[in-house]
Amino acid sequence: MEILITVLITIIAIFHLYILWFEMFAWETRGRKVFKHFPAELFPKTKILAANQGLYNGFLAAGLIWTFFIENIEWKTNVSVFFLSCVAIAGIYGAISASKKIFFIQGLPAIIALLLVLISK
Repeated sequence: MEILITVLITIIAIFHLYILWFEMFAWETRGRKVFKHFPAELFPKTKILAANQGLYNGFLAAGLIWTFFIENIEWKTNVSVFFLSCVAIAGIYGAISASKKIFFIQGLPAIIALLLVLISK
């Protein structure tokens, strides 16, 4: 069970590192290719907003990566629960406010990992 939890947390953290890179450093280049339905003039105007979102995703990734270095099981569980809950809530909110696809990409993996952490306690 611990290996599965570690793999899931790793995947979720890597995904959030990708979002950090995408929103902070590739918004005006890669962003235009991904969000083809957005007008091109939108990207320079929203660069700072996207970078801010990317930074927050980086904090989520950092929190999840931090769990790999915590030796105390109780602390490791609590920190994992906190950051996985943050990711799950972000995924649920994104699904409600932007695209239902966000739930399946961001929210569901975090919910599954969260449940596994809680039942392995």
